[in-house]
Amino acid sequence: MHGETTPLHRGFPCFIFRARDWHLLLQQRSARKRTSPLTWSNSCCGHPDRTESAVQAARRRFKYELGLEPTLLVEAAPYRYCFTRDGVMENEICPVVVGVVADEPIAHPDEVAATRWVRWDVFLADIERNSGQFSEWCIEEARIIAKTAIFRHLMGRGTNLSPGLTA
Repeated sequence: MHGETTPLHRGFPCFIFRARDWHLLLQQRSARKRTSPLTWSNSCCGHPDRTESAVQAARRRFKYELGLEPTLLVEAAPYRYCFTRDGVMENEICPVVVGVVADEPIAHPDEVAATRWVRWDVFLADIERNSGQFSEWCIEEARIIAKTAIFRHLMGRGTNLSPGLTA
């Protein structure tokens, strides 16, 4: 799907937090990935099937990529991006999903080279100092979700999000 020129398509990125200490899960993309291999990025991302919502797709991909079953997943913000790195174009419409997990990841080696948990403030400082180590979409999405009501509620340790709460 991704090449030198990539048609606009649906995707989703997800930022997942560990319930016990509210650290963010980052993943280093597998060396086998066509787009941004070995780059650090948000917790998980992918493409919904034709009939899936972004949240449904995120739940499916978390299980596959990281062996995780989130206790909470919710759309936090709309997002549209187009980036080219190393001759491969990303061109997606993808609502940003945020969520919570209780367990530790078990990374699928075809998808994930490494994972790490990091405090949100440390992550924000790191993407400013070392932006080249992160996917471009991860950096933009972090800045976008930090401004949303859903994210502020989550970071205030509220996991009982009402369906009517929107970004």
